[in-house]
Amino acid sequence: MSELINNSEQRKSLLKHMITQLHEGVAPEEVKARLAELLKKIPYGEVVEVEQELINEGLPTEEVLKLCDVHAEVLDGSIDQTGARVAPAGHPVDTFLKENIELKKMVGELEKMYEESENIPEESLEKFLLGIKGKFNLLWDVDKHYRRKENLLFPYMENYGITGPPKVMWGKHDEARELLKAARETLEDVKSISKEEFSGLIDLVFRPASNSVVDMINREEEILFPMTMDKLTDIEWYEIYKQTNEIGYCLYDPKDKWEPEGIEETFEEMIEGDNIVLPSGKFQPKELLALLNTLPIDMTFVDKDDKVKYFSQGKHRIFDRNRAILGRDVKLCHPPSSVDIVDQILQDFKSGKESHAPFWIQMGGKFIHIEYFALRDEKGEYLGCLEVSQDLTHLRALEGEQRLLEYSKG
Repeated sequence: MSELINNSEQRKSLLKHMITQLHEGVAPEEVKARLAELLKKIPYGEVVEVEQELINEGLPTEEVLKLCDVHAEVLDGSIDQTGARVAPAGHPVDTFLKENIELKKMVGELEKMYEESENIPEESLEKFLLGIKGKFNLLWDVDKHYRRKENLLFPYMENYGITGPPKVMWGKHDEARELLKAARETLEDVKSISKEEFSGLIDLVFRPASNSVVDMINREEEILFPMTMDKLTDIEWYEIYKQTNEIGYCLYDPKDKWEPEGIEETFEEMIEGDNIVLPSGKFQPKELLALLNTLPIDMTFVDKDDKVKYFSQGKHRIFDRNRAILGRDVKLCHPPSSVDIVDQILQDFKSGKESHAPFWIQMGGKFIHIEYFALRDEKGEYLGCLEVSQDLTHLRALEGEQRLLEYSKG
């Protein structure tokens, strides 16, 4: 028996035989009992290899998809993750796992609501349904989780010749999407409902939809993520990491930045075709220029060497600026009476003593608010100073409310 347990080829052969038995209609309970008796544990990578082999040998992907739920149940508790790499904070897999935590919380809240519904008076069911509707609207965020796998992770798996499992998992994504869509559409359509009808919807529509999300989480965490952590290089994961913002996140906003050792992102890597790529999105240069010049503030950026590098060009500037000041020492751009103040601000920003200096003045009947901000990188190193000026006269004069659209008052 031990030679079977410790022999990879024999383990895979036995697993393949058992999945084939499932395909031929042998009862899952019988197969699971034999698996537990003979294999005890099977490494996660071998499960992927067996699925791939079955597809290569002619078992249609659609058939593997049909068997997926059954053989996942058979393998439950029998997949060995010993030796699996742990994803560092901020790594794409770390983000997937933290999204899974939030998804499981959401499903847990739904499950609690299903149980509570048994004690809800019939006249309160309509309001109770609104709560469930809100949870399912949030749960639909899982679509972004799935799209990141489909469009960013699966192509790398296919580069390694792992084509079958991504097809199977993509199919299960679509099944989950359909179930979630059906639940949301049902919740949109239901206006009044009896306790009996509500109970039926839980069993036939709501619970299958929320359970489909948990089933996928189990497949990801038991097989997909350990296997891809082994297969993909840090460079490949970093490419996935850089593109993740394009699709977005699911119920979780990553706080940690991840950068593999030996890789330092440069400005050139933040240029993508005609776009300037930033951590929270991207712009074409003309879009960025229009955005900066539309903000209802004046901005001037002074670099770490006290040289003027940029100023915004809004329609209603408060203080005159022209391109002759670009590259000029900022202290030469101020009258002698205020140079000492400017120099004090810059010294305090550079030393780390301060990071913000606000002022406000009356000028020509206007109330002008001026702020200086220290700009620092993620390591806390000083990058320069941003001056922001704003005419607050109109805002200070506002009273009451404006709830209707009236452009003339804007």
